Amino acid sequence: MRPENSLPLTLEEHRELGREMKLTAHRMRTLCALVVGVYGPQSQAGFTFLKALEALDRLNQEMQNQAARDLPGYGADDLYR
Repeated sequence: MRPENSLPLTLEEHRELGREMKLTAHRMRTLCALVVGVYGPQSQAGFTFLKALEALDRLNQEMQNQAARDLPGYGADDLYR
């Protein structure tokens, strides 16, 4: 974990991280659909996949908020969405 007084991520770092997070979210949605389709949403595996996707969505939202704080005026509105 970085200390509180460290420099924020740059625009290019947020762009790169955002691209990776979007790809990860897409892949997780695909895998979740497969597992839920086979085992159902009430199975432990399906339920856990759905919870993992919720957590990933929250993380992306938090990173979007962080990018807005790190890069005011740069139009960073869709880096993690």
